[in-house]
Amino acid sequence: MLSLLPGPLVLLISTGLTILFTALCASLILLVSLAKLLLSVPAFGRACSRLNNRFMRLWLGCNALVIRLTTRIDWQVEDDTRLRKDGWYLIISNHLSWTDIVVLGHLFRDRLPVPKFFMKHELIYIPLLGLACWGLDMPFMRRYSREFLLRNPHLRGKDIETTRNACEKFRHIPTTVINFVEGTRFTEAKRDASRSRFRHL
Repeated sequence: MLSLLPGPLVLLISTGLTILFTALCASLILLVSLAKLLLSVPAFGRACSRLNNRFMRLWLGCNALVIRLTTRIDWQVEDDTRLRKDGWYLIISNHLSWTDIVVLGHLFRDRLPVPKFFMKHELIYIPLLGLACWGLDMPFMRRYSREFLLRNPHLRGKDIETTRNACEKFRHIPTTVINFVEGTRFTEAKRDASRSRFRHL
């Protein structure tokens, strides 16, 4: 295991492999998405979506390989559910960092359909990754403050419309939707400021 190497070297190897695998899988997804965009035939589009889901599953497998090679995590998962790859699921999770995405993908990659995340619209501009998520039909949500919506009432309900459009695309292919419903990363300061009665929300 590479975790026995010095920490900085493990970090370098882990980061390099993650960037390499992400760039490879994102490029494949973008190529398929471009074909899907150019040939707008529903059956072909669904075939492209299935192929893109395979590339996403490949990316999840590559992440799992990097985790196995570079860490000594002792996963302890208690689960007696009968999950299936040919079903439709909704996972609601707290959100601490981008690692949440990798961990959820790692834990569920062999048990659930490919995950789709509700994403902040700004993330579409991340090179390769943002467009790959677009190619995977992940919904991009815009955040509007209450004051902004008061000045622009025509934008009220856009997030619901985006959600409906995304779910329509997911209707034909088994999908796991993962939503970090807090809309923000959890910190104790944010929890205290909101006077939440919950410990981790």
